[in-house]
Amino acid sequence: MKGVIKAICISERKGTRKHPVPCAVLKENHGILGDAHAGTNHRQVSLLANESVDKMRVKGVELNAGDFAENILTEGIDLKSLPVGTQLKIGEAELEVTQIGKKCHNDCEIRRLTGECVMPTEGIFAKVLQGGQLRPGDRIKIKGETDEID
Repeated sequence: MKGVIKAICISERKGTRKHPVPCAVLKENHGILGDAHAGTNHRQVSLLANESVDKMRVKGVELNAGDFAENILTEGIDLKSLPVGTQLKIGEAELEVTQIGKKCHNDCEIRRLTGECVMPTEGIFAKVLQGGQLRPGDRIKIKGETDEID
């Protein structure tokens, strides 16, 4: 199963919305350089599928990349079905899935507007095994799966 990076987002401070950037550098066992949520914990990078965001958009909410505080917005890969321990090759970097979903915080603006939020059930978190540069358009591949002919 292959996917692609649709957007890369960071925030300089915790508690603020993330905003898209044209490229990012992932540092091994740290996360995205310049992102407030990077560190040596198991949730160094957050990923969310654009297909999940589309479920919220049909409810009439205008949503942009980073509005769910995701670092990497993907397309074409079913993130929520990946088990913990799955390794991903993304651009030059390699990540390992460490957590599926998270508890939505009480003041989640999207949950207030729509009554639900997809990040708690469909977002995933990963740690960086090998650093590298990422750009929108870079391919995402599950390590160990054979390459398919495009």
